[in-house]
Amino acid sequence: MKQPEPVYKLLDWIDPNKLNWDGLYGLSTNPNAIPLLEANPDGIHWNMLSKNPNAIHLLEANPDKIYWPYLSTNPNAIHLLEQNQDKINWSFLSCNPNAIHLLEKNPDKITCGGLSKNPNAIHLLEQNQDKINWHFLSDNPSAIHLLEQNLDKIHWGFLSFNPNAIRLLEQNQDKIKWMHLSKNPNAIHLLEANPDKINWNMLSKNPNAIHLLEKNQDKIDWQFLSTNPSIYEIDYKTMKKQMVDIYFEELMMVVLHPSRIQKLLDMGISIDELDDCI
Repeated sequence: MKQPEPVYKLLDWIDPNKLNWDGLYGLSTNPNAIPLLEANPDGIHWNMLSKNPNAIHLLEANPDKIYWPYLSTNPNAIHLLEQNQDKINWSFLSCNPNAIHLLEKNPDKITCGGLSKNPNAIHLLEQNQDKINWHFLSDNPSAIHLLEQNLDKIHWGFLSFNPNAIRLLEQNQDKIKWMHLSKNPNAIHLLEANPDKINWNMLSKNPNAIHLLEKNQDKIDWQFLSTNPSIYEIDYKTMKKQMVDIYFEELMMVVLHPSRIQKLLDMGISIDELDDCI
């Protein structure tokens, strides 16, 4: 049976009137806000939407509104980028984890800063360590082994963002940048143990901090919270209805298949009798 796409709704405690629609930190970047954006197309910020991995169908329907530099970062837009290579921003594409094949075919267009951020480019970075941007590499979740081998090159501010660097950060808590750590989804235990060091603006972006934000709503930065995918939860009621509708539609396709109808007619059942049954 065909499975419905996930449907999301805002958490009960989120006030939709406080959410931000505009700019870099608005709903258009939120991957779970697509139904809300579809219902309010005038509120879409198309530049920011071009970064949204779940907005490809909207972008395909509005190609004139695509902002190609930001689309170049979008991991789900590779087919569009392949079809429009003259519009690619190669600096932004260099950090796109799904664009490795394009980058390998165009090594002269790669930027080292962008590539150093790319979690799928570790093999390229290992082969070209003299070109690594260690600031950006410090934020790369796939680069922990390189960082452990080059502790003197780590940028601890960027490392504090890195979800896979928790062990290094725990071992070097005096070097943690707490503002950056507040955004780190794997650092909740450190933040809960040091509530006085939390930066609430950055925490508002943290998808694993919803329980803390709910308890401290007066400290929320609603602009940053608007980008947080965890302000939404799966709408099981709507999805259940969709499942019933899909089941009924597929059942009718079987019941009303022409070959089945013909068999019933051959058995002497009239069209009127079939209508009564349906």
